[in-house]
Amino acid sequence: MTKQIGIENTAQSSVDFGRRDLLKLTGAGVAALGAASLFSISFAKAQDMSNGANNFYTSDKVTLEKIAFKSQYQMNVAGNLFIPNDLDRNARLPALVVGHPMGAVKEQSANLYATKMAEQGFVAISIDLPFWGESEGEARQIVSPDVYAEAFSAAVDFLGTRPFVDRNRIGAIGVCGSGSFVISAAKIDPRMRAVATVSMYDMGAANRNALNHSLSVEQRKQIIAAAAERRWAEFQGGEVEYTGGTVHELTADTHPIQREFYDFYRTPRGEFTPASANPQITTHPTLASNLKFMNFYPFNDIETISPRPMLFIAGDQAHSREFSEDAYRRAAEPKELVWVPAPGMSTSTIAST
Repeated sequence: MTKQIGIENTAQSSVDFGRRDLLKLTGAGVAALGAASLFSISFAKAQDMSNGANNFYTSDKVTLEKIAFKSQYQMNVAGNLFIPNDLDRNARLPALVVGHPMGAVKEQSANLYATKMAEQGFVAISIDLPFWGESEGEARQIVSPDVYAEAFSAAVDFLGTRPFVDRNRIGAIGVCGSGSFVISAAKIDPRMRAVATVSMYDMGAANRNALNHSLSVEQRKQIIAAAAERRWAEFQGGEVEYTGGTVHELTADTHPIQREFYDFYRTPRGEFTPASANPQITTHPTLASNLKFMNFYPFNDIETISPRPMLFIAGDQAHSREFSEDAYRRAAEPKELVWVPAPGMSTSTIAST
């Protein structure tokens, strides 16, 4: 089933999705309310409202608690726990874990989604993936898809052991690259009773093939060889090199996609530098470890998540739409694909609009 959400009627869409699916976590629209209500906050107070919603939105209806919990790798996963102020501690509420875009941290998009979902009655956690933000992991900004996926399951461990959470109604939302990590986690963790992705990137395919399969096998081999060579230097004490991420300045030759990322990650709209990083390396994974995405195939066996519902949300003109289309095609029912009509709405834009 595919749908479109029009910006002009998102408020009613929020109500409809909330009543029909969200509070029961039984329908495929587990995150549609989040997407719809996020569009409506473009009139809220913000630090920079020129290009979208307030990424740093806070709510007087929600209490935030900083938390940390252990993963199976005995690494501390840092998170923010968002609890509705009117929480009945004798009741058991549905809950959600929200993951941030690849290269970002929980303060970028994930907090916003978690806050808005808590306003709708969910207990919600935004997490920092290991090696990023406030979560443990050395070296910093290492790529490890398996460790990333485990962080989502560890968040379910935490949520499901809270006395005010119904452990049979825990779902997960993955934004951008976290969309592929949460799918990887959900395939082997049936406690995630519903899964949603927003502007998802298949980080494996994106690195193996690039967008629209524009990377040849020979070019891929060259990337692999360069990263392997880098390991020699770093093993012998050389400086860590970084790759990918968002450019730090715009030029006449800057690609339009990078311009969109810059507009979020390098401006007051979304820029955030955690204590573990500095502005020159934020959003950039390490060059040698980024190679691990070549072996990451999150959509293999995605159909085994059924009969748990899945929702895929993407901009209808987003450069990353191919990944949501691919996941939707492979997934089994119940599933839903929601197109958000908006020019140029790519990963960073839809994630925070």
